[in-house]
Amino acid sequence: MKQRIKRIAFLLRKDTVLSIALLLAILSAFIVKPGMEYFSYIDYRVLVLLLALMLVVGGFKSLGVFRILGEKLCCNVRSLRGLTIVLTCLCFFCSMLITNDVALITFVPFTISVFCMIACEDQLIPVIVIETMAANLGSMLTPIGNPQNLLLFSAGEMTVTEFILHMLPVTGISFVLLMICILLLKNQDIHIEMEEEKPETSVTGKKEFWIYVLLFLVCMGNVFHLYSYWIVGIVVVFAVLIMNRKLFAEADYSLLLTFVGFFIFIGNMKQIDAINQWILDIINGNELIMGVLASQVISNVPAAMLLSGFTNDYKELLYGVNIGGLGTLIASMASLISYRFYGKAYPKRKREYFKQFTIYNVILLIIISMLVIFLKII
Repeated sequence: MKQRIKRIAFLLRKDTVLSIALLLAILSAFIVKPGMEYFSYIDYRVLVLLLALMLVVGGFKSLGVFRILGEKLCCNVRSLRGLTIVLTCLCFFCSMLITNDVALITFVPFTISVFCMIACEDQLIPVIVIETMAANLGSMLTPIGNPQNLLLFSAGEMTVTEFILHMLPVTGISFVLLMICILLLKNQDIHIEMEEEKPETSVTGKKEFWIYVLLFLVCMGNVFHLYSYWIVGIVVVFAVLIMNRKLFAEADYSLLLTFVGFFIFIGNMKQIDAINQWILDIINGNELIMGVLASQVISNVPAAMLLSGFTNDYKELLYGVNIGGLGTLIASMASLISYRFYGKAYPKRKREYFKQFTIYNVILLIIISMLVIFLKII
């Protein structure tokens, strides 16, 4: 029993955001007495769909799908700038389907190994920083690109087309700015030699690959409102239990618990009229700026969860929490993934990484925020 308590305490210390979410939920329970209405606070669709996507993407990752994709795209590149463009595009476009954190978990270690291979490690920091921004910015185009999008997509009862069209202009602007950043970097000729994939080990030749493709389409069916999220949950969980049970151990349950904690806290706060009205007065009409500012302090996922409970303008909040993923290192928790990978490989250069990360992110945050505000005015 003591060991379990120690393990739980360790996990809570390790995941600050989860600790805050659970603490807020517990404190609010002293004000609003726990009851059956607590169950109505929770958006079960978001939780089930998040878990299903985690399992499916984990399945693709276990087959090495994304690593092989990266190798195939990089093998014919002949310049450092071309390589950076390919790696940035991989993070930008893949994050739209596999989420920003999975894109970084997959491609940042790959980037480090490739740059070691071509002896260009001195150019690695700006490349990883741009990749990180690309994953955070590319993921904002789709409802499944990141957790805050899925939450606001569900809360706002949007269609997929409506969501994408709303986020397309700022995503396009972001892509152009990322390419400009790459053009400012040093360029030189390089040569990359990748191991060719043997036909007998081809990922697309494995039946597991096509089953995961089918499961991903099952998830997308609920995103398009074709059937209940419970169907998605049952089908995906049953299929993964048969194919690869280890994927359940790799799912990010701390994120799911964080959502539950914030759902309870927000639900309780809305029951207190004075607090509810005070927060409404602050947020309403200021969703974009509040989303950006809150993300810098508590990161964009909890910012989206907190603010979404007190506004109906989910589209403006989408802009705020997605653009707000730029800026500080904790503005998007996915950014910490890149920092940890680089810090583990080059511990003596972590301070330089932090410096360059902050400069790039703050500049892009200001530019994109100003452009979005300008587009709204005209």
